[in-house]
Amino acid sequence: MADGGLGVPDAESLMRSRYTAFVLGDADYLLATWHADTRPDTLALDPAQQWLGLQVKAHLPIDATHAEVAFVARSRDATGRASRLVEHSRFVREGGRWYYVDGRLGG
Repeated sequence: MADGGLGVPDAESLMRSRYTAFVLGDADYLLATWHADTRPDTLALDPAQQWLGLQVKAHLPIDATHAEVAFVARSRDATGRASRLVEHSRFVREGGRWYYVDGRLGG
């Protein structure tokens, strides 16, 4: 995932690659694909969190440079407790690259 999302063709593909980065614990990729206006300085991932699956509910292209993706990601923490992350994410394309902007929890 060293390309920082350079070859990702659309927002849904970026969402899927970011999920893979969470699975692999690749915080550098997550930061590289996060828009500079909303990107945190650092990102601490929990190595004990086990990601179990991603279901993309909708990919909504708005125009050539904006899109939204609704998804559900399932995970389990170190205690074995399962959870679901439901998010409606916004993406922007700049300089030929897609970036994650932000998300609204709960879809």
